[in-house]
Amino acid sequence: MRFTLVDAAAKQLPPYSLSIKGMKTPTTSAHDKKNKIVSVSKLISASPEQIFELLANPAMHAVIDGSGSVIAPKSSAPQRLSLNATFGMSMKKGASYKITNTVVEFVEGKQIAWRHFGGHIWRYILESTQGGTMVTEQFSYGTSKSPLMLQLTGYGRKNELAIRKTLDNLAKYFADKK
Repeated sequence: MRFTLVDAAAKQLPPYSLSIKGMKTPTTSAHDKKNKIVSVSKLISASPEQIFELLANPAMHAVIDGSGSVIAPKSSAPQRLSLNATFGMSMKKGASYKITNTVVEFVEGKQIAWRHFGGHIWRYILESTQGGTMVTEQFSYGTSKSPLMLQLTGYGRKNELAIRKTLDNLAKYFADKK
């Protein structure tokens, strides 16, 4: 399953470049407030297949998480995600809690997305390019049960910062593998 309308809208966003100290590859970021999508892209020195394998493994999410809230998968989580798979994660944002996600988009080696009961979606789009893979992570809160609340509390901006850090962690993970 693929949310073509959302993806097409996100790809048409006018990105702006961010200069982040110590980064070897530029990060591009955009916040489409009309469609309620935060998008951040970064070139990662790894193949789409390598990156997808990491993203499809819930045990690796804590390794790259830039929000600091992902602790570990619940023991019932599958080792590898697939379309409609559910996976629980132990989380901590102030207090510890557990959350169950469902994979809502899955295109092998290219795209994976999941959402929890709140309805907002975390999506990764992988595009092979010279020098590696352009990884776009999106936080889509237009599908949320309470998008206005997320917008008013600055959740889009907070997620943008966490996504940037996640992509930096992803780049570092594969750089350290070389």
